[in-house]
This record gives sequence, C-alpha cells and structure tokens, in this order.
Amino acid sequence: MTRPSPLALLPMVLFLSLFIGSGLFYQAQGIEFAFYEISAPVAILPAIVLAVLFASGSLNQRVEQFIKGCSDPTLITMLLIFLLAGGFASVAKAIGGVDATVNFGLSIIPPSLVLPGLFLMTAFMATAMGTSMGTIAAVAPIAVGLTEATDLSLALTVGTVVGGAMFGDNLSIISDTTIAATRTQGCSMADKFRMNLKIAIPAALITMVWLYLQGSEVQVSENTEHSAVKMMPYLLVLVLAVSGLNVLVVLLAGIVLAGLTGLLLVDDYHIAQWAQDIYAGYTGMQEIMILSLLIGGLAYMMKEAGGLEWLAQQIDKLSRRKEAKDDQQRSGETSLSLAVAVSNLCTANNTVAILISGGLAKDIAGRYQVDPRRSASLMDITSCVVQGIIPWGAQMLLAASIAGLSPLQLMDSVIYCWMLAVALIMSIAIGRPLAAPK
Repeated sequence: MTRPSPLALLPMVLFLSLFIGSGLFYQAQGIEFAFYEISAPVAILPAIVLAVLFASGSLNQRVEQFIKGCSDPTLITMLLIFLLAGGFASVAKAIGGVDATVNFGLSIIPPSLVLPGLFLMTAFMATAMGTSMGTIAAVAPIAVGLTEATDLSLALTVGTVVGGAMFGDNLSIISDTTIAATRTQGCSMADKFRMNLKIAIPAALITMVWLYLQGSEVQVSENTEHSAVKMMPYLLVLVLAVSGLNVLVVLLAGIVLAGLTGLLLVDDYHIAQWAQDIYAGYTGMQEIMILSLLIGGLAYMMKEAGGLEWLAQQIDKLSRRKEAKDDQQRSGETSLSLAVAVSNLCTANNTVAILISGGLAKDIAGRYQVDPRRSASLMDITSCVVQGIIPWGAQMLLAASIAGLSPLQLMDSVIYCWMLAVALIMSIAIGRPLAAPK
C-alpha cells in the first residue's frame, strides 16, 4: 500500500516555479514572449527527474510507472483531439472557411453582441456535446478570425470561448464530469443539473453583461463578404458535434470536407497543399501535445508516490477540526470543494480530480449533512472553475495553441470561470441546508 507523502507533490511545485517564475522574470526584463523563453515542456523535465527520484522500485520500474501515466486512454484521446483540431483549423483557415464564417456572423449580429453571442453559441455546443475540448477545437478558430475582422482583444475573445465551453461541460448531462460527480455522490443527473443551474446561470448572466460592455464600441471591418459554400465545413462540424457524434469523427469529417471544398473552389489548391495544411496544423499542436503527455506521466507518479493521498488526509483532518454545529454544512462544503480543487491542480484533469476525491467528498458530505445533490454540484462546479483557468490544463493549452498565445495570457480572460468562482464562494457562504431527497 502506498504511504502518503507530501514530498510526492514537490515535482509539481518545481514545475510551476520554473514555468511561471521564469516567465515573470523575463517579463520583468522587458523581453518579448517572456513565457516562451523557457517553454513548459522543457520546464517540466526537472520535475519529472525529481518524481523519478522520489518513486519506489528499481529505475526501470520507475520509468515504466511514468510511461503508464503517459499512456492513459483519456490522455491519448486528448492528444488525438489536439492533432485533428490543429489539422481542421489549419485547412479551414487556408480555404477561407474561417473568414467566411466570421463575416457571415458579423453581417447578421450587431457588433456589440458579438462577444455575448460567441459565449452563448459555445455554451450551447458544449452542453449538447458534453465536452469542452471538442467545443474549443471547433469554435476557437472562429474566435481568432473575429479578432482579425474587428478590434476585439484576442485573449478576451478566445477566453470567451473557453468560458462558454466550461459552462456547457459543467451543465451537460452527458459530460464525463457530471457522470463522475453524480456516481461518486449517489444522486441523479437531473437533481445535480438543477443544483448547478442556481450557481451557473447567475455567473453566466453577469459574464454576458460584462462581455457586452467590453464589446459595445467594437469596430468591424467593412469587408463582410462571405461564401456559403466555404462555410460548409464549419456548419458540418457544428451540426455533427451537436448531434452527439464522437468528437474525433467530427473533426476528421471537418478536415475531409474542408479539403474537398478547397480542391473544388479555391484556385491553385491541390492535394499536396491540402496535405501540407493538415501537417502544419499538426506541428502547431506539438508543444501542447508534448506538455500534456509529460504532465500525464508526472501526475500519475505523484499519485502513486502518495502525494494525492496525503492531500486527502490533510483536507480530511481539516474538516474534522471544524466542529461548530451551526457551521457544519458550510465547513463540509468548503472541505469537499477544496479536495476537488487541489486534486485538479495536481492532475490537470477535472474528471480525474472528481474520481480521486469522490470518496473523501462523500464521507465529508455524510459527516456534515451535506445533501448528495449539493455535494455533486459543488464538486463539478469547483472542477470547472479550476480546469478553466489553470494554464497547464488541456482546455487552456488547446485554446492558447490555436490562438498563438501563452496559456498564461488567457488566465484572466476566461471571465465566466472567475464569475463562477465568485458565485460558488457566495453560494457556500450564504447557502441553506437542503431538504432530504424524496
């Protein structure tokens, strides 16, 4: 049995110190692209070495443990999404599909409503699809195109997409986080959905008002000509995504239709160019693919070394110290939310964080009389907040790669997740006990 150990968490602390610390240092020196001076896939290497040193067993066993983390099926699926999303975005851009879609949207939507409309569209897609990754892959290129046709901030526009994607991922009844939260807490998806609405809807409304104010004076370029045929790849992706088709199949279909559209309608576009555009999309994703792979291995090693178990123990001890009877529910809700947040920070995966902390959260909820519907809702919302703002999370890495930004530049632009965090804290602070489920 693995012995809980705080030392197992030091590799993640080292990685964040090197990545964020070096970026802030070079930024203070006035160097452009400061956070690329020491890229994240390089900054994580010393952390991996440290994790190997802390691991038990022979050197070969330690390396095999790291490789096992890198080969997790969920991680491999995520890497394939990165590849196909890069290929689709690259081909769609090359044939003019992005420009056509953006210009069409700008021709029918008032400029002041572009950002709120983008948030709503993304939120609807993510709710229907049940995946924030697939939604970001489909919509982020449109957001980038919007900034090229307007004077909107690139970080804000792409951050709006990430926020909308996290909204839908949190509320969707087919999302893996919803399934994980409800199963670990023993409640129905419908009950958890209703609980989530009470926190998510106010946060979403405030976000849209703020986005409206930010875009109220946006300037749009005069050229809004668009081709309906060139929009077809995006329309296909949107329709197939909402229909519930596997996101990998959706993106592959988008690549095929975008390429065929280019071959038929774009002068001098040929099969070799199509292949080059797909490969260019692949290469544009190489940094986040490498980082995601290495983070997967590092997170697994920290878990196997007892780091996450140690965290769970500390949170459990903290919750047991809070014995004030009039504050029982608030103490329990705070403790279980903290358990998910810390797990998410270490694993960079919201579903895994919920599964890891699910047993502890259920125990805390039982001791402090927190309704299972409420605990499931708080777990899912907390993981949504953390996953939507951490720069080493898959959603931020994908969006930043498509936009050509550092994920750290997007952190303060995912307005919805910050508003959701405020709504979550207020809900815990002023929340009232729920009646027992019938």
